[in-house]
Amino acid sequence: MIGAIIGDIAGSVYEFANVRTEDFPLLTKESTFTDDTICTIAIADAAMNGWNFKDALLDWCSQYPHPMGGYGASFAAWLNSRNPQPYYSFGNGAAMRVSALGWLYDTPLEVAYAASESASVTHDHPEGIKGAEMAALGVFFLRTYRNKGKFKTWMEAQYGKLPKYAPGSNPFEETCQNAVPVAAACFLASTGFEDAIRKAVAVGGDSDTIAAICGGFAEAYYGVPDWLRDEAMKRLPETMKDVIKQFESRVR
Repeated sequence: MIGAIIGDIAGSVYEFANVRTEDFPLLTKESTFTDDTICTIAIADAAMNGWNFKDALLDWCSQYPHPMGGYGASFAAWLNSRNPQPYYSFGNGAAMRVSALGWLYDTPLEVAYAASESASVTHDHPEGIKGAEMAALGVFFLRTYRNKGKFKTWMEAQYGKLPKYAPGSNPFEETCQNAVPVAAACFLASTGFEDAIRKAVAVGGDSDTIAAICGGFAEAYYGVPDWLRDEAMKRLPETMKDVIKQFESRVR
């Protein structure tokens, strides 16, 4: 989960000002968590502590109503509704928040079910649910089998041929159909955790979300350097740190 959070923080300052190069300051003074981290924490908290995913999202997002970059328009309307209902979205918000689920369950069926449930409270379009399942299952398969070739074959069975990684090649498109395969392509082209995050930011588009999804994959395969974990934790409030520490104690 911390891998996704690092990706979010690294991409936060580049979401609306893409760098399109791997040579950029990875974490600046302005780098901070966005809605991706808030929702990732909410889903992990729900899965570990028996919350309904909807209630957890509403509670955590109400605690942080104005994150850097804001919430997506449809999700913000959902948050502020008197009776929040799914809005048939396939936005990438369904996929960016589920990395913890790939660690917290023991079988692909359990991971897919939890990911589907976490998505369907907001993103109940089939592509939204699929995006959440693929992001969470990608983490599960990489931590379990640690095989890039099998991961690529499995991803391409779901999305077709993955895009070739190149800096600046990705348009700004906030869909699961874009974010998940692009994040997978960045991970597959990488040589280590930091390199994966740099590629996910440099590829362009919705930088923080692509880097969050890619960070989940990269953590499962490479692990996370201690210094990057420490830098990310410095940028988080204590309540979020508590959830991360509980998560880490569960999956060790």
